[in-house]
Amino acid sequence: EGGAEDMIDWTNATASSRQGPGLQPAELQKSKCVLGFIPVIYYSVLLCVGLPVNILTAVALCRLASRTKKALYYYLLAVTGSDILSQLFIIFVGFLLETAVFHRDVPAALLQSVSAAEFAANHASIWSTVPLTVDRYVALCHPLLHRQISYPARARRIIASVLVLALASGVPFFWWSDMWRNSHPPTALDSVLIWTHVTIIYFLPCSIFFVLNSLIIHTLRVRKRRQPCQKGHRPAQRLGKTTAMLLAITSVFSVLWAPRTAVVIYHLYVSSVHSDWRVHLAYDLSNMLAMLNTAVNFFLYCFVSKPFRNVVRDVVLLRRWSLYSGPRQHQSPNNNSISSLYSGNNKRSQRDSTPLSPHTARKPS
Repeated sequence: EGGAEDMIDWTNATASSRQGPGLQPAELQKSKCVLGFIPVIYYSVLLCVGLPVNILTAVALCRLASRTKKALYYYLLAVTGSDILSQLFIIFVGFLLETAVFHRDVPAALLQSVSAAEFAANHASIWSTVPLTVDRYVALCHPLLHRQISYPARARRIIASVLVLALASGVPFFWWSDMWRNSHPPTALDSVLIWTHVTIIYFLPCSIFFVLNSLIIHTLRVRKRRQPCQKGHRPAQRLGKTTAMLLAITSVFSVLWAPRTAVVIYHLYVSSVHSDWRVHLAYDLSNMLAMLNTAVNFFLYCFVSKPFRNVVRDVVLLRRWSLYSGPRQHQSPNNNSISSLYSGNNKRSQRDSTPLSPHTARKPS
């Protein structure tokens, strides 16, 4: 966050003009970005690829949500929608527009407002994954409770609450200090904002992911030992696959955001982005890695979920969608009940199934 204006050389003069008349020439010296125009090219490609695939993901998840009426798909929609907001505010506005269009004569209040919006979108993108993880934990470890409390209306309320809190959490970052531009050492306010930032976007969500994923893995191992070779061989495989998918999403986030978190803390206590070109380079690269997280979920979903791939193919081929008719009625029993991306426990979800489900098809009308 904070814009990409200082990632290319023209901004040295622009940034210097914003420092004020009281600075000495030595204070105007700043680290240069050795990457040149590479970040601009990278973010342009990331936006051109990531935004369309996220829109495609949202359309596919909308169809699956309307078909299955499962809360899970609403959580996934929230994750995708938040990723789209992050791409628009952080990549398009923060990195591209401010660099290519608004790198001159922009009011400071506008830049700070954009910065607050970037942080809000960033927090929404990350924290929308938390209720998804909690939902999967309850589904796998407490299936009876999940049947009672997990339904679309509750999911929508939870998502709305997360988005409102994310929007509110972005307001204090109106006073975020631009690491590229400011030459003064971090102030007490900078320290508070930096630690608040890394706690909200990394340490707290990663702690939740670690605890819940550990409990999920422990529960599945215990369940596997108690049920050695039974008919449930195929559901067990599906359950393992869904767990791997949940671990993949949270692990990718943890890996891609770890460098940026480390660089921000290093900037606070050791050497600033403004004065050290190596820290400047590390900060640019860590931002590039972190933003990659907004574009990878589509490929993870496609890799794991055959129903998701089928719906994506329908969307791409412009096939008309019908809730009660269509090619899904003729699927083999292996695809029964349009399984979620994570949950293989289909019997729990018969109350949400549609006529597309073989389980429902066997029931008398």
